[in-house]
Amino acid sequence: MIINLHPYLVTNGNGQEAIKFYKEALDAEVLEVKTFGDMPDDPEFPIPAEAKHRVMNAHMKVGGADLMLSDTFPGQPYQIGSQVTIAVTVSSAEKASEIFGKLQQGGRVNMPLQETFWSPSYGQVTDKFGVTWQISTLGPEKK
Repeated sequence: MIINLHPYLVTNGNGQEAIKFYKEALDAEVLEVKTFGDMPDDPEFPIPAEAKHRVMNAHMKVGGADLMLSDTFPGQPYQIGSQVTIAVTVSSAEKASEIFGKLQQGGRVNMPLQETFWSPSYGQVTDKFGVTWQISTLGPEKK
């Protein structure tokens, strides 16, 4: 079952500034901000110093709507026209796999579905129309 669907903005290293801007411009309530520096340490993939302050995920409320935001990771391409993606939260890894499989037909997988520290099944896919989707499964503690 799909739990929710909301816009997800992608910024190029200026996510903290964007959060402040949207908070003021849209009267957004900032619910949570996590940086790449907040990620658990992984010796195989250490976080570069220039990434630690970048926004990994921000969650804001604008009226009754959710707005999400993250920075690109240093070294990842930032392409004008790809600043808005759609985030879909689902209730099970099976549903995530089903939706992901359908969206990838004729498109391309940017990040295969995989377990992350925030989701049992998360991935990114760009569909055949050029729309990028982030599919995320709620963890057991959030259901």
